[in-house]
Amino acid sequence: MPESPPPQLDEIDALLLDLLQHDAGRTLHDLGEQVGLSLSAVQRRIARYRRDGLIARQVAVLDPHRFGPTVLAVVLVTLNQESFEHHDAFAERLLASPQVQQCYRVAGPWDYVVVLAARSTRECGRLGDRLFKADDNIKRYETLVVFDTVKTGLALPLPAPQPPRPQDRRP
Repeated sequence: MPESPPPQLDEIDALLLDLLQHDAGRTLHDLGEQVGLSLSAVQRRIARYRRDGLIARQVAVLDPHRFGPTVLAVVLVTLNQESFEHHDAFAERLLASPQVQQCYRVAGPWDYVVVLAARSTRECGRLGDRLFKADDNIKRYETLVVFDTVKTGLALPLPAPQPPRPQDRRP
């Protein structure tokens, strides 16, 4: 399936989307004040972003330190055999595990980078055994325990706003 072209964003779209991706819990009133639009105009734009698939979902980001110890680990994985079926089977297993926070298929000496979250190092080790060691198609995996989180985020760099076309300008 061909990639769809980037959306045509004006300056207000770019600003509004940037505000939303950093804190989607802001009120429509606050967002309107920030971008210079009425509450209803902000609501219409957000509805359009959702309809057009620009906003994939809205989630609450929990503070892991408020729930007691949390162990994060980055796991580098290489498969023995590479085929669509093998990659699909690996991805399905990781998608079914709630402790898998992120999973990326990558280029280079490793096939995947996986981020795990567990309540203890023991649980993290057991999770690694279940997800990776028990799989005959895993050639090699390496677990890197995270000591400290320097930065996390999901905010994307947005395309530059498009200037209005001459036929779109109002007198």
